[in-house]
Amino acid sequence: MTRVARVVRTTRVRRGVGACVLALTCVWTSPAGAEGTHLLVIVGIGGDAEHRARFHGWASRLVDAATAQVGLDPADVHYLGERPDDDPDRIDGRSTRESIEAALAAIAGRAGADDTIVIVLIGHGSAGQEESRFNLPGRDLSADEFAMLLSPFTTQRIVFANLASASGEFVKALSGSRRTIITATKTGRERNDTVFGEHFTAAFGADDEPDLDKDGRVSVLEAYTYARRQVAQTYENDGLLLTEHALLDDNGDGEGSHEPDPNEADGAVARTIFLAPRPGEATGAMTADASPELRALYGERRALEERIDVLRASKAGLEPARYASELETLIIDLARAGRAIREIEGTTP
Repeated sequence: MTRVARVVRTTRVRRGVGACVLALTCVWTSPAGAEGTHLLVIVGIGGDAEHRARFHGWASRLVDAATAQVGLDPADVHYLGERPDDDPDRIDGRSTRESIEAALAAIAGRAGADDTIVIVLIGHGSAGQEESRFNLPGRDLSADEFAMLLSPFTTQRIVFANLASASGEFVKALSGSRRTIITATKTGRERNDTVFGEHFTAAFGADDEPDLDKDGRVSVLEAYTYARRQVAQTYENDGLLLTEHALLDDNGDGEGSHEPDPNEADGAVARTIFLAPRPGEATGAMTADASPELRALYGERRALEERIDVLRASKAGLEPARYASELETLIIDLARAGRAIREIEGTTP
């Protein structure tokens, strides 16, 4: 995706990006209608050297996989950590609540209407009777405060993964339409250190095992499923009682599933979300002065594509006749939207 601020990255890519995020001094532009993914990794306070090193390892692995293996533009990958000086080439800034607010505001300002926003929290969490919090250097951020920070993203798809302890209450606070919420625990009472984050972050850079359908890339659902199974195996190997139960919610009902089934409730949307689209999957590029009619058609086409993805993911749970009928209707509507776009743009079918 074209970025006006790309010129600041001529010397130190990671630090240049971070400077734009934190200072909010750069002007970012994205071609209207082009889809992209924005990844924000936030590592909270570690508390000791062992946890700081562990959390940084998880975050670094995810950041490196996103750029080197998945193929995200480094300009769309941001890492806020407890101690930026420990790895200035990767870490853009300190993970204070002010920096997080600035980073999300900057992403909201440049994200396209159909983009995907992926936010990953790594660290410690805490929960009281009234709220769950993610522990940060300085003042913590609560689940409700994160919900407020996500309010500008009204059309984008959101993936919010809180990989910290005591994170389960984030599901109810953040659940909604076009949102996939993942937590490492099922409640705020599961306060022990979690290992779910280690395997979830590893899934996107792993060779083959997490790719359950063997299509050459790892979906959010596949990463979640891989991590959940690895957690169970780890506890079993160590002879320990399982003290963390991850949840995934993507149907907006505020009730996460430990073992999501796309044919029943949660999982159908997460199954269709990847850190980067397949080559050629982007919807195309509109000019900045595109008409409201053209913009609406692009939005309609994207919505139809998503409905087709969800329908195909739910095929096993539907009657064959119903599945065929619904798929045919969606494909016809998709073809009509595509034809209307081509007619307005003056292109040849």
